[in-house]
Amino acid sequence: MLVIGLGNRLRGDDGAGPAVARLLRAEPGIEVHEHGGEADGLLALWEGAAGAVIVDAVRTGTSAPGTIMRFDAVSAPLPAALARPVGHSIGLAEALELGRVLERLPPAAVVFGIEGQRFGLGEGLSAAVARAIGPLARIVLAQARALASARQRSGGVGTEDHR
Repeated sequence: MLVIGLGNRLRGDDGAGPAVARLLRAEPGIEVHEHGGEADGLLALWEGAAGAVIVDAVRTGTSAPGTIMRFDAVSAPLPAALARPVGHSIGLAEALELGRVLERLPPAAVVFGIEGQRFGLGEGLSAAVARAIGPLARIVLAQARALASARQRSGGVGTEDHR
């Protein structure tokens, strides 16, 4: 199972995805990557994967900083409020839709967004986001293990790569 932490550590709360990825790097059975968010790189990264759990900072303007949101990215597009890129050339929502159109989404893809507060260059994580990183990492790990378990129960139908 693949976990992708999206974002830029040097842009405040945009570093939330990479922070979660660093916490999960040593977990057995989970392939973990930090990624800047470029669409072509994401498509290549999740291509052939049995499933992906993606973590990214979001800026909805409607939730308190540190709020964690979960979305099934295979069954429906991400909400419009998440379509604005935060620190990436195009947003995760657009990359997912490109993958959908090109039939290059993994069979299972779950996105966890964490509401950010500050995204300035050189800033660290805000206090609210920093407090949420540990709990979010545990949630992401549980989701990745659940997807891997469901894949094993189904006999691995749908792809040859068992990441």
